[in-house]
Amino acid sequence: MQDRITAQLAFLIETDKLKSVTRANVLSDGSRFENTAEHSWHVCLWALIFADHSGGANIPRVIQMLLVHDIVEIDAGDHPIHLDHDMDEVRRLEADAATRIFGLLPVDQGINYRLLWEEFEDGKTADARYANMIDKASPMFQELSNPVQTQDEHDILRGILETGRFSDLHDDWPEIHQHASNLLNKRHLALLEPLASQLRFIMEADQLKSVLRGTTLCDGSRHENSGEHSWHIMLWAMTLHEHSHAPAQLDVVLMMLLLHDIVEIDAGDNPIHGSFDVAAVEAAEQAAADRLFGMLPPAQRDGLRATWEEFEAAASVDAIFAKSLDRAQPLICNLESGGGSWREYNVTRDQLDARVGHKVKRGAPALWDALVPDLDAWFAANT
Repeated sequence: MQDRITAQLAFLIETDKLKSVTRANVLSDGSRFENTAEHSWHVCLWALIFADHSGGANIPRVIQMLLVHDIVEIDAGDHPIHLDHDMDEVRRLEADAATRIFGLLPVDQGINYRLLWEEFEDGKTADARYANMIDKASPMFQELSNPVQTQDEHDILRGILETGRFSDLHDDWPEIHQHASNLLNKRHLALLEPLASQLRFIMEADQLKSVLRGTTLCDGSRHENSGEHSWHIMLWAMTLHEHSHAPAQLDVVLMMLLLHDIVEIDAGDNPIHGSFDVAAVEAAEQAAADRLFGMLPPAQRDGLRATWEEFEAAASVDAIFAKSLDRAQPLICNLESGGGSWREYNVTRDQLDARVGHKVKRGAPALWDALVPDLDAWFAANT
């Protein structure tokens, strides 16, 4: 058991590097280029929201596929679709990356993740076709929303839409292709419901990538944002699911973690070791949930709000496990970065137990046991 958790944590630490892989497309506000980790979170949300357009795909499985689909970019890098590449060389680099990175996992998990990645790359199954549709649509609409788009960028988008990668959606997802064409050509034609409401929500969610957390990346280079955190904590759940305190439904846990921080778009992040008014934060988050989930059609609004509320209540088996991972991931970030938020907030070992330890132990006791020796060693050496 210990060797298995050690291997799983090694993989999860390595995948933190995806947050430092820069893509060619910008965030929807044009403020910076997107990274691959936050992109991977956003396409999971796209897959959930637009499930009615999936052609019968298995949405929970599509989400798992999208969680791992770009992990190879840690080694192979991003390859912008509007530039020429030696695709044989790209495929070789990505295959080598898959061998190395998925090879960090226990053998059974490494094989499963590799197969999901290969299925996405092949693009032939219903799940992979839908995942690829989403992967094409998301960056296009972020670029179309960019308020500081240059003429060169506009011309690149036109080529991608008319003859490039996005042109496939002319047949696969005609409504979204036509809407992109309308936006590109400044034709002010309304998108029909419920697609219009869903797209407004999904573009609003892009703002989560600009909410900074108290935790840094594992390399300590910058603070983590809540979008990439949400991707990473979903990957934690997928990887450590077997260590739940009781049998948890992975599909439900992943949906909770996909949505769990979305209210921070309005309410902001409140570091667990910081000082804040709990009642005021809860009120702000409820108001944020009202506004954000309220953008969706009623059935989706109510279903996703209920999932978020279940996570917040932390009473069900699924929510307890999800909460435990949300508390555990920053521990690794702090250990890897030399203390991180523990140094910033002068955290003691007893405070860590009171604020974090009991929640991790409650939902994932074997994970807590695996972390304790390193936690003890760090605090013994640094406090």
